[in-house]
Amino acid sequence: MGLLEERETAARVAVEDLRAEADRILAELGSAEAVLERRVIACAELAEALAAGDGAADPPRLEVRVPAPPAHVDKVPVTGATVVRCREGMTVEALAQEYRRIVELLQGEPGDGEGVSAKELAARLGLELVPAKIEGVRSRAKRLVEREWLMASPSGRFMPRASAAPAAES
Repeated sequence: MGLLEERETAARVAVEDLRAEADRILAELGSAEAVLERRVIACAELAEALAAGDGAADPPRLEVRVPAPPAHVDKVPVTGATVVRCREGMTVEALAQEYRRIVELLQGEPGDGEGVSAKELAARLGLELVPAKIEGVRSRAKRLVEREWLMASPSGRFMPRASAAPAAES
């Protein structure tokens, strides 16, 4: 079972790395397409100017359409999205709303050192205290622990990670 969990963790890390690489490549592609479009327009303008020659008394005025810069699309986390691993400088804005609420709630807690149980988290999130809701909160909190957004005590109580608190506030 431990071997399978290690393989799953390695696969998740690989997927996150590949997603980051894909985002970087898409941004470069957008920039390259904008450069290509500008060069195509420049070639067309030059061809028209050469075709008109020096004999044109009043050269026609053409509207030069400047291509819009490539739209930078910020990925907005959605419900059920993969939880990204917490890295230096990341804020809770990188998390989907349901995960962000858990992290923000724990970061707003007074630091008594004991942490908060999944049942207490569910209550503070305003959820109905039934096993299904409590286990859903526990599952999300454990995922946040795996991705280093939170810490868990041996007794199963959750608390904010000391290094994540300043990054989330910035």
